[in-house]
Amino acid sequence: MRKQKIANFGQKLNEGKTKQIFELLDQPGLVLVQSKDQITAGNAVRKDQMEGKAAIANKTTSCVFQLLQESGIKTAFVKQHSDTAFIAAHCEMIPIEWVCRRVATGSFLKRNPGVKEGYRFSPLKMEMFFKDDANNDPQWSEEQLLEAKFCLAGLTIGQCEVDIMNRSTVAIFEILEKAWATQNCTLVDMKIEFGVNVKTQEIVLADVIDNDSWRLWPAGDRSQQKDKQVYRDLKEVTPEAMQMVKRNFEWVSERVKLLLKPQASCRVVVLMGSTSDMAHCEKIRKACTSYGIPCILRVTSAHKGPDETLRIKAEYEGDGIPTVFVAVAGRSNGLGPVMSGNTAYPVINCPPLTPDWGSQDVWSSLRMPSGLGCSTILSPEASAQFAAQIFGLSDHLVWCKLRASMLNTWVSLKLADQKLQGNDPKYILKLFK
Repeated sequence: MRKQKIANFGQKLNEGKTKQIFELLDQPGLVLVQSKDQITAGNAVRKDQMEGKAAIANKTTSCVFQLLQESGIKTAFVKQHSDTAFIAAHCEMIPIEWVCRRVATGSFLKRNPGVKEGYRFSPLKMEMFFKDDANNDPQWSEEQLLEAKFCLAGLTIGQCEVDIMNRSTVAIFEILEKAWATQNCTLVDMKIEFGVNVKTQEIVLADVIDNDSWRLWPAGDRSQQKDKQVYRDLKEVTPEAMQMVKRNFEWVSERVKLLLKPQASCRVVVLMGSTSDMAHCEKIRKACTSYGIPCILRVTSAHKGPDETLRIKAEYEGDGIPTVFVAVAGRSNGLGPVMSGNTAYPVINCPPLTPDWGSQDVWSSLRMPSGLGCSTILSPEASAQFAAQIFGLSDHLVWCKLRASMLNTWVSLKLADQKLQGNDPKYILKLFK
């Protein structure tokens, strides 16, 4: 395709059915993704203009990518540029659509006769499709993808890269599924694409995620579907039918903004027996902040001032904000047991153990009187993670950060193993420093 110039954005790098990609002359390594007022189905066998779709799609994509990025998922998205465009890292796209399914419907039923609509996949069902409009995007196996030996932006797509994309697709689906559940909507299935960042050679979530990308059923009811399937199912495209499709897309673009809002307030209150424990407590606060959880530090001694300890406890019980108390006390830990015996809120012991008496001191946190339910976690970061897991049961944004953190830990181990197996001398030297 001949590259064209437009405004100040430089050359057109690519054009698809619903978007155009332009280089940004003043921002090397970034591109402009411009949406179009076009809706298609069946590899553009059906194609119509839908006034306002570009703005609706761009709004949806920007919100979805913001949610994923704030959760900790690596994406190409940088920021929304205008009503109809956003800025992204320049990527060479991997020509595979990754499809993740929670509920059996659509083409899956045609390819798998005997499976009833509504069959629920646990774990999620993963499928891959090679992007080839002329051949109706054929389904590929993992072996076909590996044998293709794609090389993009200098990165060859091998087993490690395929595993990362597979694992990432599941995590991305679960994050969006959890978020849509807050709006009483079932995320039925979803397709996404990955690219290789031309600057970093990292695999990142790229392209767009909008109402063309998924099936979304309010209250789990297919008859209320709000996604592009409504357009696919039209027997006749009339102005009235297109208005109905547009209203559905607008409904999704409005609801998707709500996915960025927390469902409940929460906090961690760290009680330390002495300011000498401040460095230990700051690690807890830093870890809490990474999960988006406010963390308050207080100094009190259950041995020397039990009345003040209980007064502080009552202060945080009185406003109704869900709270996890973390007791940081060296030597003999009185804070954790006293707090646990006097509050219905969760209490975590996180004692700062010392090399000299630590093996003896820890028993004051481990051996509790009957009727007390506080846990003991020695790592300050792990105690914050445990608090986040408690809050994640009611706040999807905290849960999403936990889920992304799990993915990123897995990916870092996968890449470390790949480098080690590749005998990268710089990496091996780094391990021994």
